[in-house]
Amino acid sequence: MSDKVSSLIDITERDESVDDMWGGFRQIERIRLELSQRYYYSLGRQSRFFIELANQRFFASACDGCEKVYAPPRPLCPACLRPCDWRELSGEGSLETWSALYFSPGTNADVAALEPPYVLAYALLDGADTLFPHLLRAEAASLQRGMRLRVAYNEGPVSHPIHLMYFAPA
Repeated sequence: MSDKVSSLIDITERDESVDDMWGGFRQIERIRLELSQRYYYSLGRQSRFFIELANQRFFASACDGCEKVYAPPRPLCPACLRPCDWRELSGEGSLETWSALYFSPGTNADVAALEPPYVLAYALLDGADTLFPHLLRAEAASLQRGMRLRVAYNEGPVSHPIHLMYFAPA
């Protein structure tokens, strides 16, 4: 059968000398399957955030009612349920927490290209009330809570516009 299945990796043979009532189910064939799917997704009301990243500008959303500022932006304030407006931030802030990742899930080409270990940081940007999780280009051993960060920009091309930005030590 191995010459008929191009994706065959191997077949595990069962031990015929062992009296095993499940023996007929112990022969296992492993194959390699690669799946791809193309779909279109609208970034909707968050589109301006991504458009401005391409222009190297960082935007958050602000509620006129309770005055909370959300980064990442939200179209509706979860605290008072009013529509939010756009507000440009400086892109500077402080590191609150982080994690060094030694495995890449490879969810898109941008993530698959990351060389582990890489750092996922939660930053509190100046003027914002929420933490912004994103990649931080720095060695995990050099990080300290409260250290200053800045938003830096990639020139592209990228698979998803969120990867037009990353955090870097200020």
